[in-house]
Amino acid sequence: MIEEKMLILLRQGKISKWFSGIGQEAIAVGVTLALEQDEYILPMHRNLGVFTSREIPLYRLFSQWQGKANGFTKGRDRSFHFGTQEYRIVGMISHLGPQLGIADGIALAHRLRNESKVCAVFTGEGGSSEGDFHEALNVASVWKLPVLFCVENNGYGLSTPTSEQFNCENIADKGIGYGMESHIIDGNNILEVYTKITELTKSMRENPRPVLVEFKTFRMRGHEEASGTKYVPQDLMDAWSLKDPLENFKQYLEKNKILDSKIDNEFKASIAEEINSHLQQAFDEEQIVVNEQTELNDVFKAFTPEIVSPTGASKSIRLIDAVSEGLRQSMEKYDNLVIMGQDVAEYGGVFKITDGFLAQFGKGRVRNTPICESAIVSAAYGLSVNKMKAVVEMQFADFVSTGFNPIVNLLAKSHYRWNEPADVVVRMPCGAGVAAGPFHSQTNEAWFTKTPGLKVVYPAFPADAKGLLATAIDDPNPVLFFEHKALYRSVYQEVPENYYSIPFGKASLIEEGQAITIISYGAGVHWALEVLKNNPDISADLIDLRTLQPLDKAAIFSSVKKTGRAIILQEDSLFGGIASDISALISEHCFSYLDAPVQRVASLETPIPFIGQLEQQYLAKNKFEESLKQLLAY
Repeated sequence: MIEEKMLILLRQGKISKWFSGIGQEAIAVGVTLALEQDEYILPMHRNLGVFTSREIPLYRLFSQWQGKANGFTKGRDRSFHFGTQEYRIVGMISHLGPQLGIADGIALAHRLRNESKVCAVFTGEGGSSEGDFHEALNVASVWKLPVLFCVENNGYGLSTPTSEQFNCENIADKGIGYGMESHIIDGNNILEVYTKITELTKSMRENPRPVLVEFKTFRMRGHEEASGTKYVPQDLMDAWSLKDPLENFKQYLEKNKILDSKIDNEFKASIAEEINSHLQQAFDEEQIVVNEQTELNDVFKAFTPEIVSPTGASKSIRLIDAVSEGLRQSMEKYDNLVIMGQDVAEYGGVFKITDGFLAQFGKGRVRNTPICESAIVSAAYGLSVNKMKAVVEMQFADFVSTGFNPIVNLLAKSHYRWNEPADVVVRMPCGAGVAAGPFHSQTNEAWFTKTPGLKVVYPAFPADAKGLLATAIDDPNPVLFFEHKALYRSVYQEVPENYYSIPFGKASLIEEGQAITIISYGAGVHWALEVLKNNPDISADLIDLRTLQPLDKAAIFSSVKKTGRAIILQEDSLFGGIASDISALISEHCFSYLDAPVQRVASLETPIPFIGQLEQQYLAKNKFEESLKQLLAY
């Protein structure tokens, strides 16, 4: 009845889009009722029955679909793209696949706390072709996670039939490849859905493991209403209309004298009254009031770090040791912190940063992962949703490209969309100068400084690395933490032995001078120091940014207004790098103070080569001194 009302409102232009679940209602209702109220469920865009079965007040759903404040996304997202901790629902993003990995993380949190809980996640037969589907099933199977993977096979991915999507008889057959139990259920039979899922979830609570369930069903409307159903043969529509789950259940109840027309009419009248009154409540609600500051404030969860000052003795250690020490002390501080990554457990990571962690913290909290960056980032988000903290190690920053989607579309948008923080740190061993070639040498911070909702940290010194990592793990927002591989074992510094933290958005003034402002981060800071050491007559402010998002604009502007000249050094190639934005900011805010054009120095516009002489030619290091002197002489 809600669906029928929504289709009318769609035609009237009172809602903008609708994804109908008519013909497959029994799945969402049956699965949800088989779960306990405090068990998470992750639905898709035609699973209205999940929301009604969890008894969300209808006016809140209607407000959501009209983009009003009583909805769940403050008008920032539509239809079922929302979650609610109150009802233990985690909504989808349009990319579909990451939803499955989130369920892995939620279930992992339950297992680590020894809670006998199941997590159910939905996808369609179309989504089962995505890489995230296979990654998530594999992780769940390897880690024995109690995830109920629900695939609604309704015959078509938009207009593409299943025969053009996969070449096996049943989606359930895919479970064999992952050593996973699987079942096929008549998705149009509410009793079969509820009875079988109740049986399975009870067993999964007692014996934690993932289960793949394929629900055979059919979608009687278009993928969304604008699509229509002209691509579906009429005889197929006719055959499935005879299997309508609502009509058949009604006939079953009438046959068994549980339902009669009087009771049926009373139900419908009561539901119609509820729909109309709640809909009117949503109509009467005011439109969203535009407030720019509110929008900006909600990109991140408000966080004021409790900065811990260094105390006690210090020792001279390498940057790699500082990262390891900071990570270890945060693991000691937070017993709900989990480290995940390839080879991070027994092997200690390819750079040995987590060496010894397994013995101290155990296999539950220091977890080797399959090679599946997307599923692991999504699982880290699931851990966060279920009250945990996560650090994900990318073996090399370059490999983040296969986990890019959940970082920029899931982690980055989560708090803005539905007020749910993503308490995840992604560690990014990066950078050239180690003869590692095009796939192990990138410094790809600009991929993420462009994305609202992500914080980006890039230390150049051991003491900063340790303190900033502590803050990154404290912070409930997603942080990309870049660690330059060439600095790991080449840079030493006196570093306090005890736990301490350093605030984000505060640059470090490494050198002070009058003639020019040098702005850099990571390895570039050390290149600039070397040039200044070789040219003691150059009087320069050298600013180490330390964090790129948030950026210490005040420190940059103050220095440039003093010196009148600015040069920005980055290891990344020039076009689209953060140096371009910093240059623009200086031009916009300090133009009248400038005595020369702002200069950017960056590496060649090529992929990073392997052999030493080519790599040296590539790097910005070799161009910096000449560019600096030219700017001073302008």
